[in-house]
Amino acid sequence: MLPDSPCGAGEAASGRWAKLPDWLGTTQGDVLSLYLELLPAEFFTKLREQQQRRQNNRVYTDAVVIWLMLVQRLADNGTLETAVLELLRVLPREFWPRPCKLLQAGAEALNVSSNTGSYNQARQELPLTIVEHSADQLFRQLIEQVGRPGPVASRKAFFVDGSTMHVPHNKALAAKYPPGSNQYVKSHWPLLRIVVAHDLYSGLALRPEWGAMYGKNAVSEQSLLERAMDRLPNGCTFVGDANFGVFSTAYAGTQRGHLVVLRLTMQRARYLAKEELRDGMDLRIQWAPSRYDRKSHPELPADACVQGRLIVRRVQPSNGKEPFLLAVFTTLLEDEAGVVIELYGLRWNIETDLRSLKDTLRLDQLTSTTEQMVAKEIDVAMMAYNLVRAVTWVAAQKAGLEPRQFSFTRVRNVINAFAPMIAAASDSKQAQQLFDKMMYYVGQAKLPRRTKKRPSYPREVWPKPKKYRNHKKV
Repeated sequence: MLPDSPCGAGEAASGRWAKLPDWLGTTQGDVLSLYLELLPAEFFTKLREQQQRRQNNRVYTDAVVIWLMLVQRLADNGTLETAVLELLRVLPREFWPRPCKLLQAGAEALNVSSNTGSYNQARQELPLTIVEHSADQLFRQLIEQVGRPGPVASRKAFFVDGSTMHVPHNKALAAKYPPGSNQYVKSHWPLLRIVVAHDLYSGLALRPEWGAMYGKNAVSEQSLLERAMDRLPNGCTFVGDANFGVFSTAYAGTQRGHLVVLRLTMQRARYLAKEELRDGMDLRIQWAPSRYDRKSHPELPADACVQGRLIVRRVQPSNGKEPFLLAVFTTLLEDEAGVVIELYGLRWNIETDLRSLKDTLRLDQLTSTTEQMVAKEIDVAMMAYNLVRAVTWVAAQKAGLEPRQFSFTRVRNVINAFAPMIAAASDSKQAQQLFDKMMYYVGQAKLPRRTKKRPSYPREVWPKPKKYRNHKKV
């Protein structure tokens, strides 16, 4: 029999989240209700019609499979069985506008299997384009709702950065994402390079781009960012470190109508300034491609250039080390230099965002064994990340704080603890009480205010030991 939806399904989901576009700030709802409002059944129906893809009445519809993959990602050790148990527990009627016989009233003799085979097959058959469109739709709706108070945070700005992820070792993945090597040995794990973009204020994440880090098809972080630029909100500013402080990135961003704030290496900054760098510099410059830029990007037009400013300031590191000169190129022509430097100074937030993705959501070591499933795993993880960020934003509005003042991991843990109870609530009143209680504990997930300066340590990466079978040559 088709189970009733949590909190009374149709009432709860449509009641708390139905008033678009103002629902996020003025209403309440659990993560499941939020998912159903952002990605309703009509959305998936329209996608299938556009792709001329039919789907018969089944238990594991596109919407159900994506939700179960989200549940897996949010759990501490999400397995296939974790997802199937979520299906058996309670899911609302909105997932099945036209339920199949297994879910129709009067079919009590037929029960959904608790085995994972059907779910795993549905995951494999789920088109990657459906996952990508779902991730983009969820992101677009959320990013339109978040507020940006304050002179710096009022700007639509995204921090961009690159990282790496390991995938399981097999012949296909090792060919697609070759392992690294040095003069002594070749690594075991295939490695991919990924570029992410996160909102300055809310932490919401754009669907990332990735590719091979090594091998003949290796891609650079700059080229990956150029692929992601087209999906950034119109007219936004993206902030990058010195690795992105090159002409091709600045030119590609301005050509797409974006603004840039990019740190430059001292050598590149001196080349643009045509003089020795000094504290307080704020020069209007025209950045033209060098001979090397044209060699690596032959598609650049003959008149390619970027109008902007070179700002140089002596800054004091928070770890107490010696002050140093920071050189930044920006196309923000009217902003005060101090505001631009302050905006770049917030870029360290992307480091904690990457830690949340790789440690809390377990993206450091992917588990999928095919290229398509690797892509789905990453995209669904970003959707899970954004849903947690949305709940954090609601808590921040209630507390009068900024979303980044909350611990991502603690908020995720509170959601995991209360989600089953909210879904199993007997009526909408009980569900609302549980939701209010959940938001109370989310409100307590604030990061501590450090009153004493903590000692600084050199930035180091300690590799996590991974056991695998030694391969001996015979």
